[in-house]
Amino acid sequence: MTDLFRTIISYISILAIPLMIAVFLIWGFLKKVKVYEVFVEGAKDGFNTAIRIIPYLVAMLFAIGIFRASGAMDVLTAVIAPVTNLIGMPPETLPMALMRPLSGSGSLGIMTELMKTHGPDSFIGVLVSTLYQSSETTFYILAVYFGSVSIKNTRHAVPVGLLADLAGMLAAVFICRILFGI
Repeated sequence: MTDLFRTIISYISILAIPLMIAVFLIWGFLKKVKVYEVFVEGAKDGFNTAIRIIPYLVAMLFAIGIFRASGAMDVLTAVIAPVTNLIGMPPETLPMALMRPLSGSGSLGIMTELMKTHGPDSFIGVLVSTLYQSSETTFYILAVYFGSVSIKNTRHAVPVGLLADLAGMLAAVFICRILFGI
């Protein structure tokens, strides 16, 4: 059963991106959309957005730096570690899972460090890679994108984003245990 699941996942991962690009191009062709021109226009808008979000980005990176330098990450990891042990998540992966909602580059740094220590083909290496891809930089998105369009009241965005990150983390641990588990 596990081998069949691995084979199916392997084929899906090989075909997913080319198939998605083909679907967008075919859909645009059928709808008579000038795909290249629309793409270029979107890229222009993206550049303007990037310029508008710089102040929010700097503020977020500053806050993350303070969080890590203060030792708060280590305290939070120590508090949460007993719970993650119950679900079979190695404690070494916890700082990466906690950093991911805050910073993509911070979590990438932690992931790289773990891969150097444990190896990319180890369970920890595979798990942190999967965690990285199954979660989002929730606070970064809220600070930068909501800030760029002047949304002050984020309402349920924080709890829903963190809940989605938790679901991604649990799914990553579950899938990695099935496919590569101990």
